[in-house]
Amino acid sequence: MTTEEMLEKVDHTQLKAFATWQDIQKLCEEALRYHTASVCVPPAYIKRIRDAYGDRIRICTVVGFPLGYSVTRAKAAETQQALEDGCDEIDMVVNISDVKNGLFDKVEEEIRTLKQICGEHILKVIVETCYLTQEEKIAMCRAVTNAGADYIKTSTGFGTGGATKEDVELFRKHIGPNVKIKAAGGVSTLEELEMFLELGCDRIGTSKAVGLCAGKAE
Repeated sequence: MTTEEMLEKVDHTQLKAFATWQDIQKLCEEALRYHTASVCVPPAYIKRIRDAYGDRIRICTVVGFPLGYSVTRAKAAETQQALEDGCDEIDMVVNISDVKNGLFDKVEEEIRTLKQICGEHILKVIVETCYLTQEEKIAMCRAVTNAGADYIKTSTGFGTGGATKEDVELFRKHIGPNVKIKAAGGVSTLEELEMFLELGCDRIGTSKAVGLCAGKAE
């Protein structure tokens, strides 16, 4: 797999709480230069990016991030505002407490609500695997599939662990045919990037891919 092919699967990410406009501009310029799938940015920067770059760049943002325990109505409002500001893709965090309490139907309904708002826009569902048992991960595969979301995503990158080979393999066994996989959190080497893509991930969330690939991509 070439570096160009790998970068086309990357959501080039800058989600630090202290990200400045200069940081976001750098991210966008790199995304344009190296043709990443999108930039994944804080919601507050969506409109400014759209105003500055128009349709040249695909914008992804996060909802209920990073802890997931916002009420559904708040997540719905976040999603609606992000789309109105010009966002193309939404990465939502499930209510992890609901998952731990076994309220899988409630989690599924929340995902369904946000997908209805997204319509044809892509919805990725972050389940934060580092906090879940294998049974809970399988339940989330079912919830994401049943709710009609586009992707299941491993991690926020802000939890106690990130994407693992074992979790991606588990997802592949239990998601429906229309659900794709995004690996995120701790993907920091070219070998890891290529491994997750070869395992069947359609997207990788990382801030490091462009830096890792830049020398070879030029």
